Amino acid sequence: MQMSDKEQAYETLCRQISSLIEGENNLISILSNVASALHFAFPDRFFWTGFYLVCDTELQLGPFQGPVACMHIGRGRGVCGTAWAGNRTLVVDDVERFPGHIACSSLSRSEIVAPLHRSDGSVWGVIDIDSKAHSAFDNTDACYLEKIAIILNKQLEE
Repeated sequence: MQMSDKEQAYETLCRQISSLIEGENNLISILSNVASALHFAFPDRFFWTGFYLVCDTELQLGPFQGPVACMHIGRGRGVCGTAWAGNRTLVVDDVERFPGHIACSSLSRSEIVAPLHRSDGSVWGVIDIDSKAHSAFDNTDACYLEKIAIILNKQLEE
């Protein structure tokens, strides 16, 4: 089976991220560069790309690329808080139809959120990507964001 252009781009991105963060251990530096690499890998589709980090009972804004964003998200609130609470990747084709969606930007139309896990399986943060287009994300995006989460977790646990 032949890889799609999107899969090839993600494969290249995964190699780039692995190389970029190799030997690094500063969380903010790593997440900043990964947010940038993700954002610029798909500039036609990714409007906002970044991380939210678990801090007690909420997610707090971490490194990102794009316009200003919400700084605090409660567990179970919006797409990010729901992905955190359910410990699963969420692909939302139309954010306006998502119950409890938090509109950080009125330009956002679809969203994907993938959890970041500690070795014990608990969530320490999420990767969050928004698009200006409806249905911008699919199972390929979900699969590769989960692979990127694994790359991050492996590097940060060393």
